Amino acid sequence: MNLRSSWVAETGQTREDTRLTQTGVTTMTNPVQVRSGILPGSYGGQYRLSGFWTFGSAAMSATVSEGRAVIQGEISQGVFPVTLPASEVVTFAPGNATYNRIDLLVLRVYDKLYDGGTRTEAVLEIIQGAAEQAPKVPVVPPRCLPLYEVLVPAGASAGNGGIPWDSSLKDLRTPVVGLGGILPVEGASLPGAYPGQYQDAGGALQRWDGGAWVSYPAALGGIVPSSASTTPASYTGQYRDSTTGKLQRWNGSEWIPVVAGPYFVDNRDYGDTTSTTYTSTLAGRITNPLSLSFVAPPSRAVVISFGCKLRSTSADHYAFMALKLTQGTTVISDLEDDYAALAASEHMVSVSTMTRQSGLTAGATYTLTAFFKVVSAAPTVLKAGFDNTFIRVDPLP
Repeated sequence: MNLRSSWVAETGQTREDTRLTQTGVTTMTNPVQVRSGILPGSYGGQYRLSGFWTFGSAAMSATVSEGRAVIQGEISQGVFPVTLPASEVVTFAPGNATYNRIDLLVLRVYDKLYDGGTRTEAVLEIIQGAAEQAPKVPVVPPRCLPLYEVLVPAGASAGNGGIPWDSSLKDLRTPVVGLGGILPVEGASLPGAYPGQYQDAGGALQRWDGGAWVSYPAALGGIVPSSASTTPASYTGQYRDSTTGKLQRWNGSEWIPVVAGPYFVDNRDYGDTTSTTYTSTLAGRITNPLSLSFVAPPSRAVVISFGCKLRSTSADHYAFMALKLTQGTTVISDLEDDYAALAASEHMVSVSTMTRQSGLTAGATYTLTAFFKVVSAAPTVLKAGFDNTFIRVDPLP
């Protein structure tokens, strides 16, 4: 029988038995094996991962900080717990005269029962890469946990400045936690081992649903906080607090405001017209016509406000401003004098009006365009002037 146990047999317990039956299990990858990685934690609790943190301490030497880790062997070999109780200095070989190279700083376990060699120990080791015009990362041997990539420039040595540590170190460390613990993600996000596993992705708590990491607010039906605004949506109807402070809803393809608007446009240039029929062009204005597009809300109803400052050539001449509502090329609401903003005055007066538009198609885009005219019963020269024209749309809940 291949079933392994610890502290049962009177004699014959092997190192494999002990490793395979550890109860202090860390982050699983399958029913038997765990993920190789470093236990998180830092002095004072300021950082997620301080174990084996490495920094340049001399021209060609680096200091590796203390830490604890686990290294998974082959499935029958078990997992190797390792500890560096005090910091240690490692020294890199001088650079090649012509080309750069990439070295790997690793935690490595030698097991002669599987390696076929003579060593049985855990070591902090530098795996030296090949110096090439386009240097590659060296192959990682079995039972090896990479900590850092180190770029060793051509010609680097203790005598000419050595390795530029600020730019040469690439952190490869990844954390593991006890079974059932919340994993703090550093680096790539790896698949979960079982539905219900949790990880802290930096900006969002996530749960493994058996096929993907789902953000915790999504699982609860809650609102994704603005701090996690880059988290992908999980389902249509999910809400998030955007970085602009507006509540948004995922419609299946994009985030849209829950309450759109208000929409507003204005033109502060003075313009006039002698047309006795509605026209969207005012003489003297740089920009014509005045128009505003909006998206119909779920209520399918909006309040439309518009107005201006206007005047006419006499008190008998009426200046009109009215709106046409269209959806694409289809006219939804045509120009009507009954709903226009109008006045008859030789002096500039401010006029405005409001109306409710309902029966819209939720999510569809509509456009309002302003039209103007002047009307009089007397057969005289007519002109009406308009200034500070505006249109505003407020979606109704």
